[in-house]
Amino acid sequence: MAPQPVYEPVIDQHDTWLAVNPVQGCPKGCTYCYLQDLGLTRAKPAVLATPEDTLDQLLAHRYYHPELVLALYTCTDALATPVTRAHLTALLDVLGASAVRNPVCLITKCAIPDDVVTCITRNREAGLPILVYLSYSGLGPDIEQGIDHTALRANFPRLHAAGIPVIHYWRPALPQNSTPDVIEHVMDWAARYAACTVAVGTKVKPTALDQITGLWPELADPHLDPQAADSVWPRTSWDWLHHLPDRYASHPVFQTNSCALAYVLAGADRAGVLDTPTCLTANRCPAAQRDRCRNAVTGQRPVTETDVDQHLAKIGYSGLPYTLNPRTRTVVLGQPVPLRDRHNLAQVLAVTVRSPQDPDERYWPGRLSGGQPLII
Repeated sequence: MAPQPVYEPVIDQHDTWLAVNPVQGCPKGCTYCYLQDLGLTRAKPAVLATPEDTLDQLLAHRYYHPELVLALYTCTDALATPVTRAHLTALLDVLGASAVRNPVCLITKCAIPDDVVTCITRNREAGLPILVYLSYSGLGPDIEQGIDHTALRANFPRLHAAGIPVIHYWRPALPQNSTPDVIEHVMDWAARYAACTVAVGTKVKPTALDQITGLWPELADPHLDPQAADSVWPRTSWDWLHHLPDRYASHPVFQTNSCALAYVLAGADRAGVLDTPTCLTANRCPAAQRDRCRNAVTGQRPVTETDVDQHLAKIGYSGLPYTLNPRTRTVVLGQPVPLRDRHNLAQVLAVTVRSPQDPDERYWPGRLSGGQPLII
């Protein structure tokens, strides 16, 4: 018997973006999916909010800020069914007709039909910055169950021809898709059409270790702690990324979504990645983009205790003790705070946030909260 679905908030904060989830539940059966333990895979999508109500909830939410990226439908695949596609196009039209001009991203493995391409184009022309993540990693139908990989590959040239920015999402990295021939089959196609690639290892959230060890038995080793890692990588894919073949020299490859989004949106780093080891050794970032980020630092408005006090009060933590280092833009909170709240504070104020770990945390750590890659 399928588990009862556990729905995420319609508006929620993730480590890179504000998640907007008015429809939840995916009919596909990707065996690594982080929705599996919530009972939201192999599930009929449930509409939790109309497009109009979604906009109202977004603008009224304590997390909303006009500079945050909006990731739509992260608890389903919005292209998977006629119901989700209709909701998607209606929501894009509602957003496009509103004053909202946050960058908007869609993440999909499914075919994108002509009416959706037309809708994206229409709203981009109205001034709503929309881009598409195509999640293509070379995993087969035994793992990505229900995915038409031929249709997924066909999205790349179609969106490119339509002038819609594409970020290639190569994730998760598992032993099954980490041989050079599989990696290069994927990259040879994606690099032709995508503005850049985001390569991400396997994320293991606190409730999903058994699920992931079913795909990667080595992670059951008691001497490893994959749940504390930012992500887990097979050594083969990690080494390949750090020694890219020359034919990909002009194709940017990032391990951080925030950097890929800054690059595609012609913006600058707001996540504290600039000049860190991730920036300098993990990300294959164009020199012009690094210059843009460094130039932006000089014009960045200083962060003050008043800024921190006001935003902590907005998200429900009035009077929370903290220390602020204005020079490094680091806020150290004096008590455990859930990651979603820490991420929102970090993104809105463009600061690094540290705090004691919340013992009830269900979300994976991420590099912004101090997690580091685990290489196996």
